Amino acid sequence: MAEPENPTNPIPEESKKEPKATAPAAEPQQGDKAPAPKAEAPAKAPGTKKPARQKKEQPAAAAGASENLSLSADDVEKPKVVKAKGSKNVYSGIAHVLSTFNNTIVTITDMKGDVIGWSSAGKVGFKGSRKSTAYAAQMVAQDASRQAMGHGLKEVEVLVRGPGAGRESAVRALQAIGLDLTVIRDVTPVPHNGCRPPKQRRV
Repeated sequence: MAEPENPTNPIPEESKKEPKATAPAAEPQQGDKAPAPKAEAPAKAPGTKKPARQKKEQPAAAAGASENLSLSADDVEKPKVVKAKGSKNVYSGIAHVLSTFNNTIVTITDMKGDVIGWSSAGKVGFKGSRKSTAYAAQMVAQDASRQAMGHGLKEVEVLVRGPGAGRESAVRALQAIGLDLTVIRDVTPVPHNGCRPPKQRRV
């Protein structure tokens, strides 16, 4: 009778031990799943910061666009007139616009011919091929007219000479800055078959 009792006793003990071993194994599995959502939470946090960075970049791009618009605007602001030292109090004068293929020079004189303001593309700050552009002629006319308006100039008679690209833009700049244009004349000299012109460029 002692022999059958021995095999029956170890079986229930092993069966009791098996659930105990499986129970703690299941607990760590549940514990491992719990921190998994915590790892996902920091992954979402950087995603929320991206729109904030885009918002900061957008105003910078908008500021750059506004600067480009201000530089490319065709409207000319009227300058603040400051009287020059030894101003001559000249009310009317003559604006001589010399526009060549390489440069634009604007000289403003009184009715006697005394210079009260002048400017050129090189004086304004342009170099090389940019001196012959229409924009350079506009800046030249503005600079010369500011100097002349410091002497009290209000009316101008415009004399245009040369075949350059800055003829019209210089005249428009004089009008836009606030001067009254009484007369616009083209005084380009025309030869009676005098000197031989330079040869044409081979481009």
